Amino acid sequence: MESRRLRQAKLFLFFFLSSSFYGVRNGSQTMVPMMYGLNRSGLNTYTWEADILAVFDLENTNQELKSDLKDLYINSATEVDVPGNRKAVVIYVPYRLRKAYRKIHVRLVRELEKKFSGKDVILIATRRILRPPKKGSAVQRPRSRTLTSVHESMLEDIVLPAEIVGKRVRYRLDGSKVIKIYLDPKERNNTEYKLDSFSAVYRKFAGKDIVFEYPITEA
Repeated sequence: MESRRLRQAKLFLFFFLSSSFYGVRNGSQTMVPMMYGLNRSGLNTYTWEADILAVFDLENTNQELKSDLKDLYINSATEVDVPGNRKAVVIYVPYRLRKAYRKIHVRLVRELEKKFSGKDVILIATRRILRPPKKGSAVQRPRSRTLTSVHESMLEDIVLPAEIVGKRVRYRLDGSKVIKIYLDPKERNNTEYKLDSFSAVYRKFAGKDIVFEYPITEA
C-alpha cells in the first residue's frame, strides 16, 4: 500500500512539473517561491522526479533520520547555477517547520547531497513579503514581512549550519558596493566547500552580490 509520504511526494511532483516557481523580486508581494506558473520568467526550474522522491525516501531508508522526518515535508525546490559548472539544489521548507529542520540540518543535508550526486543542497524557509501600507492606512506591516527582513532571514538560512558573526560593506570608486559576510569558523568544515553556492543562491533570490569569508583567528 502506498505510504502517506510517497503520496505527498507524487502530489508535489505533479504541481512541480505543471508549474514554475519564482523568488523574491524587489517591491513585489510574493512568497518564496510560488506555484502555479505566475511568473515563468523567473527561476530556471528543472525536472528531477528521482531527486524529489529521494527526499522522502530518506524516511524509509535512513534509520538515523527516520523519526525526525516523519512529520516533515517540503514546499518546493529549484536548481541554481553555480560558477565552475556546478549546481545547487534549493529546497523550500514550511516556515513553521524551520526549527525542526534546523535540528537535523547537518545530517539531512549530508544525506541529500549524497543522493543528489555532488550538488550542494541548501534549505530555505518559505517567507512572505508584504507591500508597504498605503499612506493613511491603519494597517501596520510586521517587520518580518518587509523585503529587508526577508532577505536577512533568507541569508541566515542559506549559510546554515554556520552563523553570521560579522558584516562589512565596501564601496568601490564606481559607486558599486561589495558586501562581505563573515561566518563562524566553527562550522568551516561543513560550509567552506559551498561558499560559491551561498553567493549564487543569494544573488539569484535577493539580487545582491555577497562575498563570504571566515574571520582570521590568532593562533
